[in-house]
Amino acid sequence: MRKPDAASLSDFKIFETSEFLDGLAALPPQSARFIRRKLAEYVYPQLRREPYFGINIKKLRDYTPDTWRYRIGKYRVFFIVDSEEKIVFVVSVDYRRDAYRSRVPDNTLTVFVNPQTGCRNHQYAP
Repeated sequence: MRKPDAASLSDFKIFETSEFLDGLAALPPQSARFIRRKLAEYVYPQLRREPYFGINIKKLRDYTPDTWRYRIGKYRVFFIVDSEEKIVFVVSVDYRRDAYRSRVPDNTLTVFVNPQTGCRNHQYAP
């Protein structure tokens, strides 16, 4: 059995919300493939190591909880970071032109924990 290295213990986990998956499915197939490839090759590896800083990462102002965006060409991927649990919640993907119009301040991320099983259910709600 392989031992986990020190770096993998400190990495963030990636959680794609249903809002993000629905937004990705609504994009033209060629754009969705382009974004999926960029997410796998560049975005997710960077977010696992350091979700707060990067050339394409920008923290948005006046959002609760704190929200960041990652620029992928003409598209923007929005995410929230839970630093205690070390989870990056990918909450939305939008075309640049529409991205900032559809984002409304004071969105909240709710975490439900089933007391019997201890399972966590994350919900991002306006």
